[in-house]
Amino acid sequence: MIKPLFVENGIVSIIDQTLLPQEYKIIEINDHIQMAEAIKRLAIRGAPAIGIAAAYGLVLGLKDYQNSSIFFKKLDEISEMLNATRPTAVNLSWALGEMKKTAEANKTLSAIEIWQKLWDKAGKIHEDDIQRCINIGKNGNNIIHQNAKVLTHCNAGGLATGGLGTALAVIITAHKSGKNIKVYADETRPLLQGARLTAWELGKVNIPHEICTDNTAGFLMQKGEVDVIVVGADRIALNGDAANKIGTYSLAVMAKYHGIPMYIAAPNSTIDTNIKSGDEIPIEFRSDKEVKFIGETQIAPINSNAVTPAFDVTPAELITGIITEEKVYNYPYNFCHLKN
Repeated sequence: MIKPLFVENGIVSIIDQTLLPQEYKIIEINDHIQMAEAIKRLAIRGAPAIGIAAAYGLVLGLKDYQNSSIFFKKLDEISEMLNATRPTAVNLSWALGEMKKTAEANKTLSAIEIWQKLWDKAGKIHEDDIQRCINIGKNGNNIIHQNAKVLTHCNAGGLATGGLGTALAVIITAHKSGKNIKVYADETRPLLQGARLTAWELGKVNIPHEICTDNTAGFLMQKGEVDVIVVGADRIALNGDAANKIGTYSLAVMAKYHGIPMYIAAPNSTIDTNIKSGDEIPIEFRSDKEVKFIGETQIAPINSNAVTPAFDVTPAELITGIITEEKVYNYPYNFCHLKN
């Protein structure tokens, strides 16, 4: 299992995903500032993974305040800082919310004892995500038939979670069950998470795959080369509208036209029970350098402007099913039972 984040002897480290697949480099994270920077620059990415990372980042940021009267004040400040790093992925605020609940539930204890409770809670969020991924894989296995050709977009594998992944958990489980599948990995511009990361992960587990440019997906559907589409999500509204990496909406529209089922795979923590529809999902816009450069190589006129949304929202009616650790939900969606 590929792990984007490691905890050994109290030391938190991450894989720098900006360097993959050319270089596999582990970076030690010592405080919340380093963790926030790692999340912002996508050294660690993927909705569940950055939720886990933020939980550990909060604890690391509080380690110097274990004997301080301003422990809770710093908890709020650090949590707010970490939560602002990526606005679209709701797992970030969910994980930080779980950490704050733990602190409040133990506020009669000393700051040192609360800090230890928070460290344990971060570990529990991490551990629980591993099992959630396994369950998503099992629940989604039934949507993949024998000899299926599966298209996926961006990276929703182990690098994006604490475990097998979300969309890739479904794909890996189907592969391990002997279904003889083939995967098309969209390159996923502008940062090529499909070509760089998903293909790398698929190769690690020996799943037959081909990388395709984003504008090849429609051609593959037209030629009958895609049987099912499985992608992840960064935030899902109560009605099932889902935000995922930019380009997902285009795939959904083409899939609808060609009669191809399209599934979202995500844990319950990705479902934002505070918003009714995708209209309320904040969309992160990133630097235009990510469009005009690949790595340090300039590929477009430096004086040209670029449109830079990192995500788009796919309407619920274009989503065949949403695979969670609980079950596979089918349209029309209603997640009101998940409200606290």
